[in-house]
Amino acid sequence: MDSHLPAGPKDKSEVGKPSRATQLFIVWKKLRKSKLSVVGFGIVLFISMAALLAPIIAPYDPEWTGRARRPPSMEHVFGTDGRGRDMLSLVMYGARVSIFIGLATVAIELILGVAIGMIAGYFGGMIDEILMRITDVVLTLPTMMMLIVAISMFSVRGVHVIILVMGLLGWPFLARVVRSEFLSIRETTFVEAARSMGATSWRIIMRHILPNILSSVIVIATMDIPWYIFYEATLTFLGFGDPQSASWGVLLQLGYPKMQHSWWIITFPGLALLFTSLGFNLFGDGLRNALDVKVRE
Repeated sequence: MDSHLPAGPKDKSEVGKPSRATQLFIVWKKLRKSKLSVVGFGIVLFISMAALLAPIIAPYDPEWTGRARRPPSMEHVFGTDGRGRDMLSLVMYGARVSIFIGLATVAIELILGVAIGMIAGYFGGMIDEILMRITDVVLTLPTMMMLIVAISMFSVRGVHVIILVMGLLGWPFLARVVRSEFLSIRETTFVEAARSMGATSWRIIMRHILPNILSSVIVIATMDIPWYIFYEATLTFLGFGDPQSASWGVLLQLGYPKMQHSWWIITFPGLALLFTSLGFNLFGDGLRNALDVKVRE
């Protein structure tokens, strides 16, 4: 019986429906109309490729040591740090850790935010009330302060702990957006028709509603990645991160005491953070316009 259920806006008509590749081409065509969005995409792509290919294209092994605190030169384009390690190689390897932190934290945010928002928005009633009150409480917490307190409670300050804590504190805004979208779509004609024909709640959620809110979810996730990278860098700079990792936050922490005499040690990881944030935000803003997403709180 389910095979004959009416579909949502994205699958009303199978005849003449654009393929997935065509849809992506349309989004890219809209995206490239904005030069800033293309610049953002280029920055994200460049940094991602540098991180991915670091073991191949980095000029030195990250643990290689030479003469300490050498300024930028042809031999060491970004100079060397206090231990004599090549800064360009460290920044490239640091990109692997920092981008992984951003992506992994967003994954936790997506799991929690989408699940809570979808349950609250679809079922409503007391479930909605309880979940939204919990969401409001988490939203009112000062994020950085709570991150410091939560991470301080763990005896081991590994990257996985930072990712877990940031993910557990970062889902409320996404949950509210997903809930808002579900409240709007669940009363539409195609959902009512599917419900009247016996479709289960799970099928309605996964087949008819969730595909129609993915654009909003993708945009929010894209723009949250640099925030989590910044949070980790800030925590590490303040001494609450994982000193054994090679993230940009660790490089900033190590370079800060030497910044007066060796400015390059802190400058290049800082610029990497700056351009990463700029790239993701420009790209995310372009995606929002291309996908015609209007995020409602």
